[in-house]
Amino acid sequence: MTASTIAQACRDVLIAADPAAKVKAARAAARAWCRGGLEHRFDVAMPDSPGRPDRPELLPPNRMPKRGRAGSERSRIALLHALAHIEFAAIDLAFDLVGRFGAQFPRGFVDDWIGVGADEAMHFALLDRRLRTLGAGYGDLPAHAGLWDAAAATAHDPLARLAVVPTVLEARGLDVTPATVESLERAGDGRSAAILGRIYRDEIRHVGAGMKWFRYGCESAGEEPVSLWHNLVRRHFRGAIKPPFNDSARAEAGLSREFYAGIAP
Repeated sequence: MTASTIAQACRDVLIAADPAAKVKAARAAARAWCRGGLEHRFDVAMPDSPGRPDRPELLPPNRMPKRGRAGSERSRIALLHALAHIEFAAIDLAFDLVGRFGAQFPRGFVDDWIGVGADEAMHFALLDRRLRTLGAGYGDLPAHAGLWDAAAATAHDPLARLAVVPTVLEARGLDVTPATVESLERAGDGRSAAILGRIYRDEIRHVGAGMKWFRYGCESAGEEPVSLWHNLVRRHFRGAIKPPFNDSARAEAGLSREFYAGIAP
């Protein structure tokens, strides 16, 4: 049955388990929304957890094998596979954000985050295609089991979700990606470096969307953004926020040092 509301389309993305089916559903939802084919209505609930394929095997962080440096093809495949898994999870995070919390925000919130979800689907497809040119594919290696934890921990609070996912987790990508691109270029893998460069530029916009709507939510609730961000991150993010920080990229996204410098160890 074809979705007629934005919530139904988001749920279709989330319950899709096969990677190709999830990418297809994400692209279809984005196209339908942009063309006016979906009502701005939130008439179905989002699942507690998204559909997942049988592979890759999901492991706790402490059991994940070391990838090594990007110099060998084997280590580059491991790196690209890990990134593909992050982007695969990011599809669900974006569509869950829309379907779960969209009713609490203006229509522009859906515009922004459906666009983010379409980007994440494209990122995953690019990485999976690159893996295939290297004789591998998504699912060939084990992957991190905890990427949905941030969504589960913030399923009750849109500001907590916006604080943790785009402005902590995705912001970390702004810090580490430039050095990864340089490593790939030194290894002679310009094609992979170009894909990561594209993802990096999109991530700046994604973090910017997180900051935009976090500030909007704070203003609507009469909350001071920096202090609320600190409180929410301390409460809901299990990891550490630590340097080095890509201050220029974070600033371009609207994530100023007063947010993260005050909480870093």
